[in-house]
Amino acid sequence: MNSDNASEDNASINILYFASLAESLGCECESFNLACEKVSVADLKQQLAARGEQWQRLINAPSTRCAVNQSLAEDEQVLASNDEVAFFPPVTGG
Repeated sequence: MNSDNASEDNASINILYFASLAESLGCECESFNLACEKVSVADLKQQLAARGEQWQRLINAPSTRCAVNQSLAEDEQVLASNDEVAFFPPVTGG
């Protein structure tokens, strides 16, 4: 199998980080290859948290929200190729 076929086998998603998360992580967006077909939001969080203590603390914070394709998502939601996943702190209105 050549590398072109290998890249076709892995689903890719776009991850967006907003507000204080983007500032603290030093990253506003990235493309992320999913390792297997059935990856949930919880699985993604675990993979991101493995990047280091700051990632673990911010991604797993109880106040951090997640949206998939602009709809709030729970940890159990399964991701699909080309999904847009956003992580953001709580939003308040006035």
